[in-house]
Amino acid sequence: MAIKTIPFDAADSLDTDAARVELFADALASGDPAIITSALGLIARARGISALARETGLSRETLYKALSDGGNPRLDTLLKVTQALGVRLSVAA
Repeated sequence: MAIKTIPFDAADSLDTDAARVELFADALASGDPAIITSALGLIARARGISALARETGLSRETLYKALSDGGNPRLDTLLKVTQALGVRLSVAA
């Protein structure tokens, strides 16, 4: 008997602002650009790419490309996305 599986999307688990902020904080703490980009992509999908596109003034295609695995968002894109998501970057010594 074959095992029945169902698709899993981690974005479905990010249903609260606290969960999204925690994921982003952990990604930033990793210092790995690929992990940060991946986390932002998950958060964007959890919030809704179309809504995020409206809030940032960027196209959905631009967001998908910049926040996909292997994406490399420009600084202005990163700042627009984090602002729209209600998170901010900070520096500490």
